[in-house]
Amino acid sequence: MSIGENQFGLGRRTVERVGNTPLIRLDRVGGGLEGVALLAKAEWLNPGGSVKDRAVVSMVRDAQARGLLTPSKTLLDATSGNTGIALAMLGAAEGFPVLLAMPSNVSLERKRILKAYGAQVEWTDPDQSSDGAIRRARELAGNDPQRFCYIDQYSNDANWLAHYRSTGPEIWEQTGGKVTHFVAGLGTSGTFMGTTRRLKEFNPAIQAVSVQPDSPFHGLEGLKHMASAIVPAIYNPHLADRQFEAETEAAYEMVRRLAREEGLLVGISAGAAVWAGLQIAREQAAAGRSAVIVTILPDSADKYLSERFWEDDGWAYSI
Repeated sequence: MSIGENQFGLGRRTVERVGNTPLIRLDRVGGGLEGVALLAKAEWLNPGGSVKDRAVVSMVRDAQARGLLTPSKTLLDATSGNTGIALAMLGAAEGFPVLLAMPSNVSLERKRILKAYGAQVEWTDPDQSSDGAIRRARELAGNDPQRFCYIDQYSNDANWLAHYRSTGPEIWEQTGGKVTHFVAGLGTSGTFMGTTRRLKEFNPAIQAVSVQPDSPFHGLEGLKHMASAIVPAIYNPHLADRQFEAETEAAYEMVRRLAREEGLLVGISAGAAVWAGLQIAREQAAAGRSAVIVTILPDSADKYLSERFWEDDGWAYSI
């Protein structure tokens, strides 16, 4: 038996380390609310550093099983960051080339991570956000279909199915079936769609709450303002029991609070999700109702540390 055959019972392949992330209780940010627990999934502990690892493994395996991703093809997709990093990581681990269409204004850290993994990138107009990247990926795939396997995370059912099969059951098990509310941001919408569908199979009374930016022009990287964006084909607006619109500055402030009060360095979309979860927690406590509110921390702050909002010591919002 060779070391590669796990002779010592140690070490797992990259893909085998995806999922089963811990649930963290936000005792200080969500503290003082009797009968209410505010919990969050630590998705940065996936090997690629984000929740997108789950969807990427699911989509790549599906493409391989259907004969769409073959050794002669380059995997192509549009991304604002984390999906691209997950694709680049898996491509490096398994030996297939990756080409990404991505807005040129993504953080410097994201650019360096992609370069380290060896992914190729087509930079798109930052003013068009992720929609510009989607248009470019579609153009590339249409011009040379024999070269590319266009994974299309925004239209790919294997995206939301990853969360139906993993994130939803994990939350149910980790809360002992006591979860009352699930809160998640909307980007591709895969996390929200898949997790919500599975949780509602366990208990239809669970309230599903989606979060998106409050305007077309926002700083919530990874999230979509659905009213003004190219709407993902996998998105079903009727699945949410409630929808919250987060202001950019409120999300930034929550990111700072999580760092300073919980010791958690998380990304901007995580700030938006926790902000929404806290609003629900306060509502439940004010009404004298007990609740177990679970949200998603999609990634850590290591991809955002060059952002200027970290330099702002003012507290413009009271959240």
